[in-house]
Amino acid sequence: MLITSIAAFTACSDKKPVVAPASQPPMAAAPASTQATPAVTLPQKEEAKAEKEVYIYDAKGRRDPFGSLVETLKKKPQRKKGATTIENFDIDEIKLVAIAWDKNQYFALITLPDNKSYTIRKGATLGINGGKVIEITKNSILVREQLTDYKGQPKVKDTIMKLRKEGDE
Repeated sequence: MLITSIAAFTACSDKKPVVAPASQPPMAAAPASTQATPAVTLPQKEEAKAEKEVYIYDAKGRRDPFGSLVETLKKKPQRKKGATTIENFDIDEIKLVAIAWDKNQYFALITLPDNKSYTIRKGATLGINGGKVIEITKNSILVREQLTDYKGQPKVKDTIMKLRKEGDE
């Protein structure tokens, strides 16, 4: 019983026994002339050099991995040769400034992003997608465009351009 208590006591102590590495030879008595230099040389630790792995992503012919899978691919329409100035800008870039009328029809005054103003009537072609002015009323213009969606299906887009009221900015 005394042996088990001593074994348990030594196992719980904080001191660890010192064990010489197996690769070191035991120290022997050396002559006096060699005592100035160490009798035992410790093996030097080999420095482990970690090679840095470099990865380069080549996106040739692949989609963006961080982009949405359901992203619509919008192709910007090209400006057409021989098109009028009002057909070279997108509908969203055109501002409706005023609407005038006589006893026969309505006229609309629009301003393009290049700060040039034009007068249009019902049936005029407007915008880069070839939109047609369907209707002009006292307060708005209705423009209908024939577009293609992301699947390539034809789609009709109606845009209503409203007059800005006096208090609006």
